[in-house]
Amino acid sequence: MAVKMLVEPRLERVFHSSSYGYRPARSAHQAVAQAKQHCWRYDWVLDIDMKAFFDTIDHDLMMKAVNKHVDEPWLRLYIRRWLEAPVQTEEGKIEVSTKGTPQGGVISPLLANLFLHYAFDMWISKQFPNVPFERYADDIVCHCRTKIQTEQLLNSLKERMTACHLDLHPVKTKIVYCKDRKRRGFHTHTRFDLLGFTFQARTVQDKVGKLFSGFNPAVSRLALKRMFKTLRSMNINQATRLTIYDLAKKLNPVVRGWVSYYAKFYPQILHYLCTGNLYILKRLDRKSRMNREVHVRFCESLRGSSFGLLDPLKLIRGK
Repeated sequence: MAVKMLVEPRLERVFHSSSYGYRPARSAHQAVAQAKQHCWRYDWVLDIDMKAFFDTIDHDLMMKAVNKHVDEPWLRLYIRRWLEAPVQTEEGKIEVSTKGTPQGGVISPLLANLFLHYAFDMWISKQFPNVPFERYADDIVCHCRTKIQTEQLLNSLKERMTACHLDLHPVKTKIVYCKDRKRRGFHTHTRFDLLGFTFQARTVQDKVGKLFSGFNPAVSRLALKRMFKTLRSMNINQATRLTIYDLAKKLNPVVRGWVSYYAKFYPQILHYLCTGNLYILKRLDRKSRMNREVHVRFCESLRGSSFGLLDPLKLIRGK
């Protein structure tokens, strides 16, 4: 952490403005918001996925970038040692580290950003200056005017990644057409995911209440599946020893976290999250003889209080 505190301010002065991952005063929401604006202006997207990026970073290229910004020998020494530190497997075998960054290391995200700053950010800014992009660590999307331009970018990027000892995922890296009501062309892929949000054509409402189709982000299906899986894993309907107040303490932080992140864009889809309240009703069915109407009124009376269950709908609407 001490090394990170010394090195990070130097790198922040040179990092690209479209790099959002693991940086001070920058967030995933900012990356998604910028991607949303670019999808309205550009018809095509190159959705980039790097195969095992953190495990395949070349140490010599990494240190070349470090040496450009770090003059102190002791800082270089420690960074090199962290990169090359051996790893012990679950079987007790010691493996020598010849590439990649240490998983969970405090400085690893900073080093990854520095590597991709030269491997991607500066490269695309020079080779394709008219192609805007968003990068959050190794999650990258680029925006192009035409399909031909997107294909040219993909071919050039493959060569660039090979030169940097990286590989693009052959399936997850794809060309996407931002199809909506005005864009009537055809392409195999018409949606892509970024940071837990799926970008695709959606019906939205403008300021005067008029409905139109736009290419917008919303919580992805995979993220929703993970939420429901988390709810099921809590076994709320079987926790017969817990009071309603104990359940509230268990559920509220989880629901609040989901809503604060995923309700930022197109929050209507998060209404499905409210089905989680059925777990509470089942739980009450097992503990008392109240009928369902009384159960609902009881839950409503608890919502909004300091000890009651949060209402996801009210959180989504900002109430």
